Amino acid sequence: MDMVCRISDLQYKEIVDIADGTRYGFLSDVELDGERGTVAALVVSGRRRLLGLLGREPDVAFPWGSVKRIGADLILVDGGSRRPAARRG
Repeated sequence: MDMVCRISDLQYKEIVDIADGTRYGFLSDVELDGERGTVAALVVSGRRRLLGLLGREPDVAFPWGSVKRIGADLILVDGGSRRPAARRG
């Protein structure tokens, strides 16, 4: 049976690499495939550089296929498949 969840349920979950435990941060956005009507990727905002004074690193996207498990507090992913997130707009 498939698990059904809402984006609002996912936004407070931390994304963690299942292989090495790297913590990428909390889900900040999703990329949608408009042609298929599916979730294409989960997005984590880039980390701030020097308290935000030097901007931030690029956002990182994890393709939906790299999601291995969605738990109560964490989303476990295959971090090797991460890529830069699509630009907004």
